[in-house]
Amino acid sequence: MSKQRVERPRETLIASESSDDVGYFIFGSNVIIRQMQLPAYFGIILAIIALVSWGFTDFFIQKSSRLVGVWKNLFTIGIIGSIFLFPFVKSSFSLLEKQDIIFLLVLGIVILFAHLFNFEALKKGKIAIVEPLLGLELPITIGLSIGIGKEHLSVVQFLFVAIIFAGLIMVITRHHQHLHSTRSRLEKGVMLGVAAAIGLALTNFLVGISSRQISPLMVIWFTHTQLAIISFIYLFYKKNFRGSAAEFKSTLGPSVLYNVGWVAFAMASTLAAISIVTAISESYIILGVLLGIFVNHEKIKRYQLVGIILACSGIIALSAFS
Repeated sequence: MSKQRVERPRETLIASESSDDVGYFIFGSNVIIRQMQLPAYFGIILAIIALVSWGFTDFFIQKSSRLVGVWKNLFTIGIIGSIFLFPFVKSSFSLLEKQDIIFLLVLGIVILFAHLFNFEALKKGKIAIVEPLLGLELPITIGLSIGIGKEHLSVVQFLFVAIIFAGLIMVITRHHQHLHSTRSRLEKGVMLGVAAAIGLALTNFLVGISSRQISPLMVIWFTHTQLAIISFIYLFYKKNFRGSAAEFKSTLGPSVLYNVGWVAFAMASTLAAISIVTAISESYIILGVLLGIFVNHEKIKRYQLVGIILACSGIIALSAFS
């Protein structure tokens, strides 16, 4: 993938190279180009927007996935992102280079599988169990930052990672008396949740990098358009396009929120470190857990609740020290 080409009139948010306090949003269209200087803390605000959007998305996507299936949700997410982001990227297609397109195609496949695992986990498992498990994406993203981005973690940060894993072990086992056994019964959706966490961690890291190198809006538009095309082909092959207005309505809200969350995350990654943005936005897990317990009235065992508290507390603490 090519190095950052700041001179391009992209519709991107570019971190200022001369100052840590200012970033630049450049929105391109065929008619007008607007440039705005933004303070660095705006990246934190965008990360919080991603947090809220994703928290409600996972809550509603669980219901819609059970009602219409995962692939229809993926199609709606993709087509909404493709349609609504198109006006912001239509003037920039000529700026994409071959290596950009190849990278985005690979990223699109990663996003597809990450979303499949994520939604299947939410469809089959309890949201209060799956959400803390998805917290694995935070330490994995940090691991990518250390291994590839050459970032460093303090002893305290490693301690918080250990707390998260301890909580997750308690959350994913059905019976506490079998904690010592390698044949413990696992909650439904656990293995899918682990796969989703790995896929989402890769997505976080790659979306952050490509947003800096290409454009936040172009990255989300390209990958979500790819998501829509693949989902369309699958649904067409399965002859599964028919559905009621109620089914479409159930996918519309979560799809809009999901797109808002990813656009906010991509833009935030160009103003702040990917690990910091991920740490903040990862707190959507807490919102998802609370919605699952208090709105869905999902039942969990007492020791699982302790595990949720440990995992969520570790994520909050790690977010604060990252």
